[in-house]
Amino acid sequence: MADAGYLTIGKVVKRLKSQYPELSISKVRYLEDEGLLNPSRTPSGYRLYSQRDVHRLETILYLQKNRFLPLSVIKEQLDGGAGDLGGLEEPAALGYALPEEEDEVTSRLHPIDRMPEVAGCSVSFVRQLSEAGVIQLKKSPHGRDLVDGKDIALIRVCDELQHFGFGPKNLRQYVIAANRESTTFEQALMVYARRAGGVEMELTDESREQFGKALTKMLLLTGQVREALIRKRIGNAFSEME
Repeated sequence: MADAGYLTIGKVVKRLKSQYPELSISKVRYLEDEGLLNPSRTPSGYRLYSQRDVHRLETILYLQKNRFLPLSVIKEQLDGGAGDLGGLEEPAALGYALPEEEDEVTSRLHPIDRMPEVAGCSVSFVRQLSEAGVIQLKKSPHGRDLVDGKDIALIRVCDELQHFGFGPKNLRQYVIAANRESTTFEQALMVYARRAGGVEMELTDESREQFGKALTKMLLLTGQVREALIRKRIGNAFSEME
């Protein structure tokens, strides 16, 4: 099979890693567990991905990252045949019936009672996220609770985490950590500007772009450190149980 263009899960992740830095083997396996991927297997049980499987995975990742669609909607559309369409360069060609275009979703405020339609989750769940400090609701002139469209992607990620037992209360620790670490990142960006990156302190469009790239890189690197430390701790815990 490998000679016919099939790839192992490790090679699939390596191929797509530059475009999707957050991609990992565990993420691909999770998508398989959720029924979005169905790779072939060798007699010994190793996964082998065809080019069609890789294209389907690219479609899933694209729609998660750029269209903010929940996995349930992606699965429904792919199983309906949209995943057979070629090319990801033209998102409109994918044929997805979105409630609103991406720019409209992220650039406006949404009444909280529209969350099932816009975010694919319940109103009560979004209120719990607000109570945990993960998002902040706004008020309309008439007193209605509104959700910032920029938070929709975060809400959907939190919703997926429920499958692993992460509820809104569990996410408070990340709110606390983000509040604490944001100061560290701000200081690091200042150091980068003055010493390493040579970014002008005056905020021009060019310097904002450089700051954004630097922050993205720092978040990626610190995320890798965090992942390695957690995996190490969990591995040690399992070892102690043996």
